[in-house]
Amino acid sequence: MAKRDYYEILGISKTASKDEIKKAYRKLALKHHPDKNKGDKSSEEKFKEASEAYHVLSDDKRKTNYDQFGHAAFEGGGNQGFGNFDFGSSFSDIFEDFFGDDIFGGRRGSSRRGSNRGNDLRYDVSISLEDAYSGLNKKVNYTTYKKCSRCTGQGSEPGSKPKTCNYCNGRGKVRSNQGFFTIQQTCPECSGYGETIGNPCRQCRGNGKTQAKESVSVKIPKGVDDGTRIRVSGKGEAGSKGGATGDLYLFISVDNHSIFKRSDEHLYFELPITFTDATLGTSVEVPSIDGGRAKIKIPSGTQHGKQLRLRGKGMPLLRGNGYGDLYIKIITEIPSNLSSKQRELLEEFKKLETDKSSPIIKSFFDRAKKFWKNS
Repeated sequence: MAKRDYYEILGISKTASKDEIKKAYRKLALKHHPDKNKGDKSSEEKFKEASEAYHVLSDDKRKTNYDQFGHAAFEGGGNQGFGNFDFGSSFSDIFEDFFGDDIFGGRRGSSRRGSNRGNDLRYDVSISLEDAYSGLNKKVNYTTYKKCSRCTGQGSEPGSKPKTCNYCNGRGKVRSNQGFFTIQQTCPECSGYGETIGNPCRQCRGNGKTQAKESVSVKIPKGVDDGTRIRVSGKGEAGSKGGATGDLYLFISVDNHSIFKRSDEHLYFELPITFTDATLGTSVEVPSIDGGRAKIKIPSGTQHGKQLRLRGKGMPLLRGNGYGDLYIKIITEIPSNLSSKQRELLEEFKKLETDKSSPIIKSFFDRAKKFWKNS
């Protein structure tokens, strides 16, 4: 069964804004969500359709590829069809953005902040498409907070110890009565630690941490894409009072390429050829992302816009084995500056043209004549 047009699914035009796309999806998602239509297979399929359409049209890069290549832009990989869509990750995030954490029945409660854990850090990394294809080791230099070497993270001068907070009596929390209610808050004196420092460390001034330069080598696997997040455990900021160290997160951004466009694991580019090569046929060497060359055959009579596919010449799959495909769209270039000899030959060719050599043109005008006759 042919897949429906994404714009048709959401009931919007191709010129719809991001806000209009989001509103259209939200309306359909609320109407067809499985929790509201339990056991209704039709609503479940409509929900999946709308979710897939929003996944594509809400992202600028995916939307551009869809507008140019249609459903072929997502064939053959992890996003083909509704059945392989990952509703457990991508669309739970979408619903939380729209409706909050309770949309799936309150599956997550409010998280309690770790008392002493260090902050996580973010580092943005830009790489080329070639690097995303082959993978690389990236040296990352950044500034963080490390455990103070003088007080070993305790915040007090060596030989002295923190004192129990007198304000909260070491509980780290204080309570206050407001009418019929009792409100519990973090102690403003000790910031919830239950202790105060009477003799602060001279090196860190009682913070337990000092600023430092850090360097780490991170392996970026082949197949990463825009938005890929890589976690480096224990390379964030040091915790307080002996707490665990946070993590370092690398957010990957893949630069645009001068030839190739990417959609998931597939690559695309437009190949310009002369109208004579399109008519007579030819063989052409084209580039591949691994730096090599591939020879393709252009059949005689190839029409403008025809798409050819080279299997396994796309990007490597980030999870699993194998590669995507390379799609080549034929662009027929019509000559604009003709010599007198070229024009003479084309005029001669025009005289020799028949309906048989241009069946598409003949078919159109046959239908036009029938339309005019019946009007």
